Amino acid sequence: MYHFFVMPEQIADSCAVITGQDVNHIKNVLRMKQGQQIGVRDGISRSYICELERFEPDKIYARILSEETGFTELPAKLYLFQGLPKSDKMELVIQKAVELGACGVIPVNTRRTVVKLDKKKSEVKGKRWNAIAESAAKQSGRMEIPRVYGVMSLKEALEFASTLDFNLIPYELAEGMDETREILNCVRPGMSVGIFIGPEGGFDMEELEEAKSAGLHPITLGRRILRTETAGMAVLSILMFQLEQ
Repeated sequence: MYHFFVMPEQIADSCAVITGQDVNHIKNVLRMKQGQQIGVRDGISRSYICELERFEPDKIYARILSEETGFTELPAKLYLFQGLPKSDKMELVIQKAVELGACGVIPVNTRRTVVKLDKKKSEVKGKRWNAIAESAAKQSGRMEIPRVYGVMSLKEALEFASTLDFNLIPYELAEGMDETREILNCVRPGMSVGIFIGPEGGFDMEELEEAKSAGLHPITLGRRILRTETAGMAVLSILMFQLEQ
């Protein structure tokens, strides 16, 4: 079954009104017809099974058949702070982070970041990245669409992280799996958690010390050195398994 997101105000009188790009997608890409069923989510907490009822040039009306009771969000808010990687790796990171339950992805510009984005490129990338997040949310049955934030400096990212309950920074020179397990076990339902991942080449020592001074907890992911697009997925997978209820 295909799933689509609407705003809460687009659901009323036992009907969901679909607008925007999804109208063209339903009509011309999926070639769906009246009577076919779709899933509709309000991006907050409610999910419905609907039947396509009426097509208009810029709107589609879907009659609500039932409300789904399964809640697919993790009981903690996980934010991935991803050092900007080269080429199109960021798109893969966003897609998989959404599938694994992240509620937000924050691109971070660090000293070893190779990719440099000006304001115009950042805006274009931001639209593309948020579209990927929405698509991944639909595919994975998320109740909400995770946000991809604008590119931040490390200083800005650490300021954002200071509003969260707990923050982690995997680092290839960190030691001690027992200590890492103890740190990860501190993550509990109801918490907001930041996960900081460096770009290719990782964080430099000054950045690591800055992060530690800001209260981030260094952890190890084992004896192997993981690529930047793998490290965040490893942490998210561990926390997803630990938090899933």
